[in-house]
Amino acid sequence: MTLTANWSYPTAIRFGAGRVAELPAACADANIQRPLLVTDRGLASLPMTQAALDILEAGGLGCAVFAEVDANPTEKNLDAGVAAYRAGGHDGVVAFGGGSALDLGKMVAFMAGQTRPVWDFEDVGDWWTRADADAIAPSVAVPTTAGTGSEVGRASVITNSETRVKKIIFHPKVLPVVVIADPDLTVGMPKPITAGTGMDAFAHCLEAYCSPFYHPMGQGIALEGLRLVHENLCRAYADGGDLEARGHMMAAASMGATAFQKGLGAIHALSHPVGAVFDTHHGTTNACVMPYVLDMNRPAVEERLTHAAAYLGIEGGYPAFHERVLELRETLGIPKTLSAMGVTADRLDDLTVMALDDPTAGGNPVPMTAENTRKLLEACF
Repeated sequence: MTLTANWSYPTAIRFGAGRVAELPAACADANIQRPLLVTDRGLASLPMTQAALDILEAGGLGCAVFAEVDANPTEKNLDAGVAAYRAGGHDGVVAFGGGSALDLGKMVAFMAGQTRPVWDFEDVGDWWTRADADAIAPSVAVPTTAGTGSEVGRASVITNSETRVKKIIFHPKVLPVVVIADPDLTVGMPKPITAGTGMDAFAHCLEAYCSPFYHPMGQGIALEGLRLVHENLCRAYADGGDLEARGHMMAAASMGATAFQKGLGAIHALSHPVGAVFDTHHGTTNACVMPYVLDMNRPAVEERLTHAAAYLGIEGGYPAFHERVLELRETLGIPKTLSAMGVTADRLDDLTVMALDDPTAGGNPVPMTAENTRKLLEACF
């Protein structure tokens, strides 16, 4: 089966192996003539990144790169990126990499023309209307992992370096103009990154599917995304060169981020503060806490996940679905507790407050309270 297609949901997506070669055409579609390629430190020196820069240069677009991006990007990374963007006289961004690079790249394009601090555009009420929409630069997103789905997102997660709190920055025009989803770029992912990012996609689909809010389109996309991860993540993990499995996982990542417009919940409400305070990998943290969140939410999601289990071909209803999550964790080498990830219990009180303050907490099927959130975190240890 050849996985190649052009999609326009929720933005223009050039999907298929080898399509990174179309970077110049994608930039032309976005009206970008002097792009700044934003990636992370780990990717900056890899051959795939140099190949992308060579493609841009051959297309007459230069080869400027910014790579000062942390695993959990901060406003300091953003300030440096904006400074590089302005100094280079760029007119758009190519965000290249995993979720961190994509999030920061989108924010560089967003903030390059703004005069207010980034925290003024947090995803609260209508704060996004404070931005000068005409000053937002276009971006092209090229994911190199299959997990966050940031390539199809209208927001980015930025960690406040002083408070160690993750903030969601939103604006409709943060959505990249063009996405190049090339599964070839994911073939070299190390197994732990394949596992963590893949379970991030699963978490997005799972929480969107279980969200109590009404959004039938998101519901359908989430369910099919769950199936794609269920059937392909272990294949991609076992054989990194399985291009079909890699392609399905890349599609599932975009589907998860599209679906979670319906809502997220306690998995993310926990993993955001844990990641901000202890700098853990986001998707791996999601996978670690997932079974414990399912336990808490069971009264509200058992019937729905029984239907999901049937669709995924899992016999035995909710208990079998829960067992499948445990199997995935085991097969993929995901830590079973937060302690195993280096998280210490001395911050339990802080993490409880931060989880309740996280905007994703409001989408949990069981209302999150100080009492049940504390118990949930304790269970994760």
